[in-house]
Amino acid sequence: MIESILIKENLGFKQAKLDLEKGLTVFTGLSGAGKSVLFKAILAAFALSESEAKMVEILLNDKLELDEFGIENEEINIFKLLKDKSTRYFINNQMISKKNLALLSKGFVKYLSAKENNEFSNERFLNILDFMQSKEDKNFQDFLSEYKNTYKEYLENKSKLEQIQEEEKKVEELKEFTSFEIQKIQSINPKIGEFDELMSLKKRLSKKDKIDAAWNKASKIFELESAVIDALQISDVDSSFFSECLNELRVVWENQSFDDFDFDIDIEEVLDRIEKLSSLISKYGSIEEALEALEKKKTELAHYENLSFEKKALEEKVQNTQGILEQKCQKLTLIRQKKLKELEKLLNFYLQKLYMKEVKLELKECALNLLGKDEVSLNINEASLKNLSSGEINRLRLSFIATECNITNKASGIIFLDEIDANLSGKEAMSIAEVLKELACFYQIFAISHLPQLSSKASNHFLVEKIGDESRVRKIEKEERVRELARMVSGENITQEALEFTRTLL
Repeated sequence: MIESILIKENLGFKQAKLDLEKGLTVFTGLSGAGKSVLFKAILAAFALSESEAKMVEILLNDKLELDEFGIENEEINIFKLLKDKSTRYFINNQMISKKNLALLSKGFVKYLSAKENNEFSNERFLNILDFMQSKEDKNFQDFLSEYKNTYKEYLENKSKLEQIQEEEKKVEELKEFTSFEIQKIQSINPKIGEFDELMSLKKRLSKKDKIDAAWNKASKIFELESAVIDALQISDVDSSFFSECLNELRVVWENQSFDDFDFDIDIEEVLDRIEKLSSLISKYGSIEEALEALEKKKTELAHYENLSFEKKALEEKVQNTQGILEQKCQKLTLIRQKKLKELEKLLNFYLQKLYMKEVKLELKECALNLLGKDEVSLNINEASLKNLSSGEINRLRLSFIATECNITNKASGIIFLDEIDANLSGKEAMSIAEVLKELACFYQIFAISHLPQLSSKASNHFLVEKIGDESRVRKIEKEERVRELARMVSGENITQEALEFTRTLL
């Protein structure tokens, strides 16, 4: 539940501080005082409305599913909205996107003025019917789990079958392509480490050619040896140093040996082999990966060649599983059909309390899905939901929530009601108040009210008033509350009869 709310600079409000208790919280006050402005600011902190407030901070003591959004739960979770040039949202001082905040908030906040009818989803209806059966039959949950597991298996096999059917349409093309890829790798027949060895050999061969070319040029010095010796002798210079130098040079030349070379190596073959291996490396990343791809391609080819056998086996599985599901669905439908009237009766009980027309629930057959083959259809006086007024829709939603709580005896979260008693008689407003009082055992409820009947049931009654240009909100109790309710009965000129009626309400 929300423990406290702090709002700053929200249009007419400079600051609003609300400390709350469990149960129903009601905002009352004259039209234009700022009730809706205040309400929207609270909802804005949950990303469920827009507000001009510069700051909204809400302290919530509920344990929430924050882990999914990378936020740690605290004993008190702090929701904060900050608005400057843009609006930013925070939970426990960690920023969260508006989209994710709204997604989180819808899990524990019901806003009954929003144009959402998610209470009437088929899943919600079926879950209630199944819960009613589970209370009577302890084995029913096992039956449901077994059905859902079978359905998941059915979906998985059906998906595989559809994939095979798609593959079948182009299987010859796939077989041809896969065979070509296998043949290409096998024709090269790569060996692990071979490419590195060939590159090393290529470098050495390249070096040998360069060395041979260089010495071919340098060897011309030996042809001039006798001419140099003659010149030195004629010049009366000892030529022994030159002879020794050339002898050392001959030794160096002779030592340029490539004895470890296989001189039968065909350099063109080496280069061609390197090129083929390079093409594999370029395509697959490495020789190891090319060999892995070869094995995968062989497996793929075997799969294509055995496709008809796999298809037949899967068709049998899908057909058998579908048969089992159909039988289970028939049982589910019979069980739900029995519970449907009971649910309809309870829902109409609350609708009657809220002075609404009765609804009729019907179970119709739909396509096989995770919940069975049942779809609950809701008709109110043979009118569809879209033809109801917003007030009627919200009272219908309220009836459904009350019905769900009555059946499951468990619920939690926050309900926001925006003028749910507008344009209603006092009798109708009191009926809503009674239902809300029942729901307040499960939910924390916030409501803007114009009638004393609903306001009289509040655990927290806040008066919103305008003093000059400034809007203010404060909690009222005892005699001040009596006078505010009396004002709602008789207007600005409070009568003695209104005061007496108010005291009776309280």
